[in-house]
Formats: sequence, structure tokens, C-alpha cells
Amino acid sequence: MNGWSDALRRFLRRGRVWLFSDLPLVASPADWDASEISSNLGVFALSSAEMAERKITAITIGELELPTGEIVACDPLITRLGRPPFSRKVKSGSYPVILLQVRTKIAVAALRFGSGIPVRWELATFARDRPSGHEFEFIVDDAVASFMDKSFLTIMSDQEELDGYLADVACSLDTFGMDSPIDENPLNVAMFDTGYGDGAYRSFWGLDATGEPLLLMTDFEVLENADGREGDQAK
Repeated sequence: MNGWSDALRRFLRRGRVWLFSDLPLVASPADWDASEISSNLGVFALSSAEMAERKITAITIGELELPTGEIVACDPLITRLGRPPFSRKVKSGSYPVILLQVRTKIAVAALRFGSGIPVRWELATFARDRPSGHEFEFIVDDAVASFMDKSFLTIMSDQEELDGYLADVACSLDTFGMDSPIDENPLNVAMFDTGYGDGAYRSFWGLDATGEPLLLMTDFEVLENADGREGDQAK
């Protein structure tokens, strides 16, 4: 797509790491140039025909309930009750979860909060009570990730019950799915495979002209170059 920059195509998963240590520490995520970290941001400006030409498939797997507007992204098999959400909140509501696949691998997971194409992208951070250096990413050890509302972590009585439920859902998945643990309670969790495996993954807010979020997206794998050639995905 026109406007895509030459991004740093560095993967963080088993056996490979992203070398973000060479980037300076900054006071605000707005100080990062998101396009220099992710080459996938331009995909949301592609038409359906352009997506098809690049063999990118968009799948909406359902709507995620966000009663607090505080979003947790994590490996559901290693999460905990006190897991911090992203620092930025959205309005409470139900929002579609969209997965972008290339060659059957999930490259991007996104939440859509409004229509339109983002005019600016911002690196998403987690709450500042995380250890220094870890506020920009979440670790995946089991090749599966999830989105959930912060309140979902308190829906169970204790950590063991939460761990057991999330493990059961993850093991029942075939690539992706959504589940509600309590009948007649809409609170749910979205889970999906992480493309090519484990790693530490970063997320990005797509903002409109007023600074309001239209999208939250997490990169798992490079999609394709602007001219439609395949990116440097692992085989």
C-alpha cells in the first residue's frame, strides 16, 4: 500500500527476539514512531480488493464485552488476577474482534471502536505498575493470546479457578474463539493463536483526528509489503 514505511521487521517469539534495546527510552508512547516498529499499520487503509490481492483475510470472530473499558491483552495461560490493563481506556460497550490472517496464520488481532481510518498511531502501554521495560509488551509462552475486560479477571473466585477456566477454553480452541464463563452474563474473552508462536508482543492505538481510539491492534507477524510481495515471515 502507498505510504507504508520500511519498518523494522523483527520478531519476538521462540528462538528469535525483537531488538528494541537500541531504541531510546522516552517519556510518552506518543514519542515513538509507530510505523518504525510495525509494518502492518497500513493494512487498515486497504480496500477489500487490495486485501484479497495480498491474500490477507479479515475475520470478525465476535464482539468483546468491555464494561469497564479497560482492556487486558495477555497469554491466557500465564495471566493472573492482578494483570494490568492498557493505560488508555475506551468507552464501555461491545466491540468487534477482528483477526487478519495470511497463509492461515494470524498476523494481527484488533478491536474496532469506530469507523474510519486512523490518522495517527500510538504505541500502547500497560499500567505503569509493571516492571521497567515491560510496560510496552506482553509475553506469550503458549502460542495463544487473548483480549478481555479487566473485570473478567475478577469473575472467578480465585487464581486457581481462573487458570483452570482459561486453560480449558484455550485447549478447546481451533485457531480462535470466544467464550462466556457464566450463563446469562455477557462478559466474555476472545482467544486466538499468535501466528508463528511465542514471544513478547506490542500493541498500537489507531487514533482519529481528535485523538480518540478507532482501533487497538496487536502485531504477531508481518503481513506483506506494499507491492504485494510476501513479507519476511518465518516458514
